[in-house]
Amino acid sequence: MKRLLVANRGEIAVRIIRAARDLGISTVAVHSTADATAAHVRLADAAVEIGPPQATKSYLAVEAILDAARSSGADAVHPGYGFLSERASFAAAVVDAGLIFVGPDAAVIDQMGDKVRARQLAEAAGVPTVPGTRGGVDDVAAAVAAAADIGYPLMLKAAAGGGGRGIRVVEHEAGLRSAFPAASKEAAAAFGDGRMYLERFVRRARHIEVQLLGDGDNAVHLHERECSLQRRRQKVLEEATAPGIDPAVAAAMASAAVRLARQVGYRGAGTVEFLLDEATGDFYFIEMNTRIQVEHPTTELVTGVDLVAGQLRIAAGEPLRPRQDDIVARGHAIEFRVNAEDPSRDFLPSPGKVGRVVLPAGPWVRVDTWLEPDSTIPPFYDSLLAKIVVWGEDRETAVRRGRRALAEFAVEGVPTTAGLFTELLGEPWFAAAEFHTGTLEQWLRDRKEEQ
Repeated sequence: MKRLLVANRGEIAVRIIRAARDLGISTVAVHSTADATAAHVRLADAAVEIGPPQATKSYLAVEAILDAARSSGADAVHPGYGFLSERASFAAAVVDAGLIFVGPDAAVIDQMGDKVRARQLAEAAGVPTVPGTRGGVDDVAAAVAAAADIGYPLMLKAAAGGGGRGIRVVEHEAGLRSAFPAASKEAAAAFGDGRMYLERFVRRARHIEVQLLGDGDNAVHLHERECSLQRRRQKVLEEATAPGIDPAVAAAMASAAVRLARQVGYRGAGTVEFLLDEATGDFYFIEMNTRIQVEHPTTELVTGVDLVAGQLRIAAGEPLRPRQDDIVARGHAIEFRVNAEDPSRDFLPSPGKVGRVVLPAGPWVRVDTWLEPDSTIPPFYDSLLAKIVVWGEDRETAVRRGRRALAEFAVEGVPTTAGLFTELLGEPWFAAAEFHTGTLEQWLRDRKEEQ
């Protein structure tokens, strides 16, 4: 691997470019006309414009990206996260063009992207799964029949995708009959496949994920992350490792994740996600993400392993490293996803021109961002501005450091979600790590009523 094209934008493009440079690999940025002066464009060794601002005509335009790779002399493509990162057809197109795809094989992406097939593979690997349908469900009648066996409450999920799209929680048959058509339509629009699958809804669950690296023959885990604090099924704050989890349960989840990775011959960085039932201590497979995750810096801070460099080495054909015995989690890390959104207006995105930007610094504070003073936040893409990530020798120290880092952060010109995290860190339930996947949304509702 000599020259890497980064098929993405924003903070993850910057992150990949820096990792490649550390390995002596030259980089090519692609950009829409809206991103012509963006940080990732300036940092790369070369840049190619691939289309107008709309993502469908630029960052999702496969032929434009492949043309950019050919014209720039790139021999590899890193998809980052989002956009084309979990499209098996894109991975296959990259390989068919004679290039290295930094990620798992297209067949693995296809298998794990289909929730029904992923569930079957998890069961074959001996990984616990939530009781639910064994295949996709095409219509309401079939869904009602399946629900009678699974029991209520249950979740409707898109069989062919993720990201929270198509998901509905239903409490009874009438709710299922009402929700199914809209959920199926949403899934079809997002993923080109309207099939749904049903699974039992665990009401008070924690969302725990296990980070993996695999080389196709072997796989290692890099311990677990806590991802329960979510809004509209999107993660807001993540921690590594998960606080308050029984070490035996954490070890069992990690072992299950590795079994699944080996079952499918996984190559690259990936994440296996679980639900942990607070009441019973049982955990269940949800899905596998076949890409680098937004929250990967927390794992890097507690393990000292550069996950993006790991992706690049594996894609270049190097054997897997480090060994499992070498991976030790030390201390605690917390990531705050700071978005250009206005919490007082139901998190309305706030694109526009920014003025002064102050990024936190000091010991054990990391900021992954594309944001610079006097830059413009375009309205066409995700509103993520920066990931503020802190480490401490224990969780209490990490929380204090997070509070300090958030106080230092400042962006003039647009509202952000940074202040919300400062409030969150002061909550007793957060300090005690007594939360589940519904806690944050309930807290936001209560906070809104009090204002």
